[in-house]
Amino acid sequence: MTDAAPRRRGRPARSDADTGPGARERILEAARTEFAERGYDKTSVRGIAKAAGVDPALVHHYFGTKDEVFGAAIEVSFEPALVVPALLTGGTDGIGERLARYFISVWEDPVSRAPLLAIVRSALTNDAAAALLRKFVLRRLLERIAVELDVPDPTLRAELAASHMVGIALLRYVIKAEPLASVDTEEIVRLVSPTLQRYLTES
Repeated sequence: MTDAAPRRRGRPARSDADTGPGARERILEAARTEFAERGYDKTSVRGIAKAAGVDPALVHHYFGTKDEVFGAAIEVSFEPALVVPALLTGGTDGIGERLARYFISVWEDPVSRAPLLAIVRSALTNDAAAALLRKFVLRRLLERIAVELDVPDPTLRAELAASHMVGIALLRYVIKAEPLASVDTEEIVRLVSPTLQRYLTES
């Protein structure tokens, strides 16, 4: 009996499921669902692959580690490449309101809310998840806005803005503290916008 051929490292053998349209998108959607339902700690690359109907090696091929899959799930929810230019349109005038409205709209959308809930809940108990949330919200979104607006201490300002918005998300959508949990979104935008405006524009 001959020995089996050695397994090659790298990308796994391609199958119809792997090469069909939307394989990467299927994996990402499965990851979002797994993180939303199980949280960061209990989600595995193998579980994501099973939910997507692909080999675990394909998940590694497209996304790398579990941390990177987690980061991709955040990316899909916020879409910074599209959002940042839109938020910066018009310069500093109204940037606080645009940012508040955008952030609340992401959380109000049921499609993006589920994975975001998992992200915030996981960040409260898992250092890796917290680091990924910090990296994305600060570096990929808020700090880019602050730098583009050319204000002093952009990192500090980004962190102050993040503390406001993440705090709102935690109280409204995770803890569901009243009256914040049920107040109209326009009221939240009205009250929060001036503070965000000050953080991101005043010298």
